[in-house]
Amino acid sequence: MEIVFRALVLFFFLWGITRIVGRSTVGELSTFQLVLFVAMGDLVQQGITQDDVSATTSVLTIGTFALLTLGLTVINSRFPRLRGITHGVPVVIVEQGEPDMKNLRRERLSLDDLLAAARQNGIRRFSEIELAILETNGRISFFTRVAAKDGAPDEPEPD
Repeated sequence: MEIVFRALVLFFFLWGITRIVGRSTVGELSTFQLVLFVAMGDLVQQGITQDDVSATTSVLTIGTFALLTLGLTVINSRFPRLRGITHGVPVVIVEQGEPDMKNLRRERLSLDDLLAAARQNGIRRFSEIELAILETNGRISFFTRVAAKDGAPDEPEPD
């Protein structure tokens, strides 16, 4: 039973750490961050199992993590108000062409990283962005003024 309690503690510790670290997606992790997360996995295993490599310990550990993950999924689906705590909320980082420096600092996102993400979406300048939102999965959604006109007929001029 001690292994289940260790798994509980380390699960919530890892959940907290990943919430604090930020919203980077796996494809956007630096080499160091990737190595750090892999090393954390090994350290967690050692902390839970205490060098007990039996099949029972593995089953208990994996089962506990799976049940806790399932529990968070159930909480998210049944209690939408808690979703902001467990997964975070989208954050507006550019509005009407102006980067929100307060939100960028809080999310630890530099202007260079924001502009690089904009360029990957075909956006050259901040002034083209009507709204940019940092999603809970770490991706940035861009809404541009120009995109609304692409493919749509021009509105007639009033007489």
